[in-house]
Order: sequence, then C-alpha cells, then structure tokens
Amino acid sequence: MPRLLLVEDDRALAEALTLALEALGHDIVVAPTGERALETLFTEQLELDFVLLDVMLPGIDGFEVCRRIRAKSSLPVILLTSRGDPIDVVVGLECGADDYVVKPAEPRVIDARIKAVGRRAVPAAGPSAGLLRVGSLEIDAGAMRVTRGGAELALTATEIRLLVEFAGHPNQVLSRQTLLKRVWDYGYVGDSRIVDAAVARLRAKIEDDPANPVLLRTVRGLGYRLVNP
Repeated sequence: MPRLLLVEDDRALAEALTLALEALGHDIVVAPTGERALETLFTEQLELDFVLLDVMLPGIDGFEVCRRIRAKSSLPVILLTSRGDPIDVVVGLECGADDYVVKPAEPRVIDARIKAVGRRAVPAAGPSAGLLRVGSLEIDAGAMRVTRGGAELALTATEIRLLVEFAGHPNQVLSRQTLLKRVWDYGYVGDSRIVDAAVARLRAKIEDDPANPVLLRTVRGLGYRLVNP
C-alpha cells in the first residue's frame, strides 16, 4: 500500500482527502505545516512513497518545502495548488515537483496522478532497458541510475525516464505531447510546461553550460532533440 505524506494546513480538507485516498488504497500521514513535513521526512525519517504538498502553507510555503526535499531526496512530489497563475505552476515545477494538481480536485484524479508518478519510478523494462551512453553519460535504465565520469548524478525518477526516452531516440525530435505520453503516461493532452520544467532541471544536471546546451537541444516549435556527440 503506497504511503503518502499529505502536507495540508486546512484540517477539514486534510481529513476529507485522507478518508477519500485511504478508500482508494493509500496509507496517509498528515503534516499541517512545511516544517512538520520536513521533520517527518528528514528527522524522523519515516518511510514514505510520495509527498502530496499544498503550496499555500503557514510558515515556509510549499515551493520552499519542495526545494528542500529535492535538495536531499528524489522522493516523488505532487503539488496541490489552488493558485490559477500559470507562473506559480511553472515555479512549482522548477522547484522540482514531479506533477501538480489544481484544487479542488477529485480524489480519483489525485489517485491517477499518484499512480502515474509511481509507474515512472519503476525501472524500465523491455528492449529500451539496459546500458545507454550519451557522451560521458552512462545510463543504466534497469537500475534507474545515471553516471558521468563514474560519479552518480542525483536525478529523480522522472528525469531518468526522460533521459532514457531521449537516449533511446538519439537525434530525433520528440514533441512535448509525445514526451507527456511516453514519460508521464498521460493519456490525454497534458500541460507541456511539465515537460519544459523537467527538461530545464535535466539540463542543469547533465550539461556543462545549461544555458547553452550541447546535448539536449530545443527545436523551436517542435520539441527537443538529444544529440549524441
């Protein structure tokens, strides 16, 4: 049973989400503040599978909580936000969140997003699994591990999936919608900003100069292409 840390300061909403998500097969631990969430994760070191994180929190907000989680852990994070400003969505994704859900959302929608993120954390199988090389990068798709010069890179499961997808199709342009379907497992037209934010985070970790990428290049109006030097 997946164990989720629900970070939500609205007690009534936290109780309602807990009941609904438990009925869908999740084990829920609630933290009412960002500070309490970080204690649960890094001081108490409770074993958890996901973080469901509200953005508007007292004290440190959800964006900062996400940054601090990402600095120490690759634990999947889904943001819960009632903000309608697209910039806030982008900021959230740039903080390292794997996905976001705009409140109010049906528990089954949240459950579907959690399951999609969970599938991305499972090692790749099939012909694409195995060892791939891109420049100085060595990608072990089966072990979900990426090294450069022998040193392991701290990539999230989503970032590894994204890199594996590009490495399996070198020099091909992959559109945002194609990546949403193959990497995020979205069977509908999703938010392409998720792809752009994940590509930006990936570049920051694999490129010598992320502002002038040589491996993962933008093809204006079409998508992205991985160039194997």
